[in-house]
Amino acid sequence: MQHVTLGSELVGLFRHFVFVVVFAFGPLAVWAQNPVWVQVEARPTLNQAQERARDYASRLDDVAGFTTGGRWNVIAIGPYAPSDAEAVLRQLKAARQIPQDSYIVDGRAFRQQFWPVGIGAPTTAQPLPGQPEAAPEEPVVIAPLETPDETTGEARQSEAQLLREDRLLLQTALQWAGFYNSAIDGAFGRGTRRAMGEWQVANNYEPTGILTTKQRQMLIDSYNAVLDGMDLQLVRDDATGIEVLIPSGVVAFSEYEPPFARFDAKGDLPAQVLLISQEGDQDRLFGLYEIMQTLAIVPMDGPRARRNTSFELEGFDGTIHSYTSVSLEDGQIKGFTLVWPTGDEARRARVLTEMQSSFRRIPGVLDPALARPDEDQAIDLISGLQVRKPKLSRSGFFIDDQGDVLTATDVISECTRLTLDTVHDAEVVHVDDALGLAVVRPTKPLAPPAVAAFQTGVPRLQTEVAVAGYPYGGVLTTPSLTFGTLADIRGLNGETDVKRLDLIVQDGDVGGPVFDNGGAVLGMLLPKGSGAGQQLPDAVNFSVASREIIASLAVADILVDTTDSIAVLPAQMLAERAADMTVLVSCW
Repeated sequence: MQHVTLGSELVGLFRHFVFVVVFAFGPLAVWAQNPVWVQVEARPTLNQAQERARDYASRLDDVAGFTTGGRWNVIAIGPYAPSDAEAVLRQLKAARQIPQDSYIVDGRAFRQQFWPVGIGAPTTAQPLPGQPEAAPEEPVVIAPLETPDETTGEARQSEAQLLREDRLLLQTALQWAGFYNSAIDGAFGRGTRRAMGEWQVANNYEPTGILTTKQRQMLIDSYNAVLDGMDLQLVRDDATGIEVLIPSGVVAFSEYEPPFARFDAKGDLPAQVLLISQEGDQDRLFGLYEIMQTLAIVPMDGPRARRNTSFELEGFDGTIHSYTSVSLEDGQIKGFTLVWPTGDEARRARVLTEMQSSFRRIPGVLDPALARPDEDQAIDLISGLQVRKPKLSRSGFFIDDQGDVLTATDVISECTRLTLDTVHDAEVVHVDDALGLAVVRPTKPLAPPAVAAFQTGVPRLQTEVAVAGYPYGGVLTTPSLTFGTLADIRGLNGETDVKRLDLIVQDGDVGGPVFDNGGAVLGMLLPKGSGAGQQLPDAVNFSVASREIIASLAVADILVDTTDSIAVLPAQMLAERAADMTVLVSCW
């Protein structure tokens, strides 16, 4: 009998082939055509992702959610056969039921399922939505493992010739593909070998833990495939003194609006790049840090980090995800902002990585004289960029030394964030729906220049009163005084908890203090129509009586200053007192 000895590598290959054959006919059949998913969104927090998955599931079939092993949580639809997935993607985009940047993924990066809750996601291709489920296909044995281009020994030898940057790139590509989560250090230790083996299994190769030349090229090609259409070009901009890779496939230079050079979207993908360049010192750097956070392209959710000579801003919402990096060197402030649509995280992350690694300072700084006034100027634009606007703005006023602010209840509803004077974050600590008042407190200590002194005496009818507030929201940087008269110390139906005023105010004045001639607070201005059920003349308005405010605040253990003195202040002094006390309250 002739005996044939198999090499160890061939034996391993044969065993793996037998395993595949057995597995193919086991409980979970492997199909010749692997199912794929339509990825519609990726969210940084699990709560956000669950909320979005619930919303999609309320109107679409086959919605599932998975973590990716990193910081992102993916919402996907499927799985489908590849041709069916293409049809679903086109149909749902055309119906505007999913974002226009949704795309097809193979799901290899999916890890733990978080949606549907308590129900496992399907592992085989589903029928198209609205169509009956097809009869199960006969399972087929998948092809034997791909024949490697090199033996394990040859792969080890070719790997030894790699430069350090090549080894770093391989680890980066493995990390991007979801197989590696350790340090990018170029050292191929146990973690890297394990990741290589997992990648080989996922791509139908024997898991040796050592990539061959062909496998390394496949991994890098896959890593770079996400950049197809981005057309990254190294741009040297002498005007800003910046050299950086720009995704010229989706953005094009628009204009200089110091301190920005703007590259705006030129196609369907709503991306944007800003090059930031100006002369300055630390004060100017910190000022830019504050200004950038007021722009619509920097959503409020996301990490912020300011250091002595640099800062980073990241913001994301349901529409965009932006990143800004700026630093100060030799009296020059330079950096960039990348704005990308939410849900296209793979491409955004790759483009951002390329921009960060290629960013280089060159001689030159943007000349502020390039900013030329034109007919498009607007107070809600900074260097041509839209300033983020709150959902609602009202007035309020300081009532104690720790910075508590009294305002109207309509400004605190449906807010994810409250601010005082657009700078200081605040939280609600007391609500009195019956009176229509609320107290908000700054989250960080705040020393007010002046606080209200509530009038406990009975005011004389027809005396002059004044309302302090922000009638046009944040358009004016200081509060305005609107003068009128006290028409009645009761409401139209004799209500004792409100006072009727004869003066014309704007919606933005609501929540502001109502002063008597001596600067004492008679009450807080209520929204138009409070205290009456019919349409009233413009000059008829109402305020909560001061004694009602004092009693409501006492229930919340908030003590306030009171006075019963009747005095008269010159208009200038009253305006100064009002400016020190009145606050812009914004709901975001």
